[in-house]
Amino acid sequence: MAKADYQKLNQPIRSIMRIIYATRWSMKGFESTLKTEEAFRQEVLLLIILAPLGIWLGDTGIERTLLIGTVLIVLIVELLNSAVESAIDRIGDEHHKLSGKAKDQGSAAVFISLVLVAMTWLFILIK
Repeated sequence: MAKADYQKLNQPIRSIMRIIYATRWSMKGFESTLKTEEAFRQEVLLLIILAPLGIWLGDTGIERTLLIGTVLIVLIVELLNSAVESAIDRIGDEHHKLSGKAKDQGSAAVFISLVLVAMTWLFILIK
């Protein structure tokens, strides 16, 4: 749909179209990350294994949400880390101190999210 055609639509239709487009772009990002990032594929596998376990092992809705939600946080952080790495790699292949620092910080964020998963599962399951 051309931009001029999009702008002629009334507000409710434009809002629905925006949601449809945003969903498509999100799925495109999800798909490309699955294809190119081994760590993301491993973390999706972790979700596939832990989500059913979280539903089964959680006694309450809150526990189930925490058990599954923390794993989803890992995926979110990994997507953001991959986005940072892609942006840095687009700039150039030469090593730069700040590029390395940004990539290391993204990696640290993923590590902390994985620690959060381990702590949450441990604390809920040893109650």
